[in-house]
Amino acid sequence: MDKTQAILVGRRSISESSLLVTWLSRDLGLLRTRARGALRARSAMAGRLDLFVSAEIAITPPLRGETWTLCEVDWSQPRLGLRQDYLKVLAASYLVRLLQAVVEPMASVAELHDLLSKALDYLESHPPSLRMVQRFEWRVAQDLGLSVEGTEAPAQAIGQLMPHLHDALLVQRRDLLSRLVAP
Repeated sequence: MDKTQAILVGRRSISESSLLVTWLSRDLGLLRTRARGALRARSAMAGRLDLFVSAEIAITPPLRGETWTLCEVDWSQPRLGLRQDYLKVLAASYLVRLLQAVVEPMASVAELHDLLSKALDYLESHPPSLRMVQRFEWRVAQDLGLSVEGTEAPAQAIGQLMPHLHDALLVQRRDLLSRLVAP
């Protein structure tokens, strides 16, 4: 059984009682786990698998395929303040989706994990701003080794790097930026 620090970035039902949970791990990059029985009332994981929480997770490697088994979840930062405002959730979702577009499975992404963690901590207690989103994009582009200048350049550079996700990401970005006011 392996333990790692991770942020929950996605989840969906795969049966009446189980979830497929996606994490951004410091050590393992994007990681999909199967949480068997997580939706049962008496499950040890009931209520613990919320979006954007940071947790130490215990996982067992897959015998085949790429879906790990989730054994334990111990919250380190629940970030409950994010759920109080739609704009905060929208901003956090965009930041997560941007990282999901550029992070590879099983690749150490400590810098990007820490960047996302700081951004989510900021969003928990502050309203999102245009400056915060642009700075996040710039840091992601910088970590990817992309040369960027200007406020639109990071999003465009990342979009060119990942053309298959570019349109969907731009739609979400446009929606978010239309709701934000520059400080």
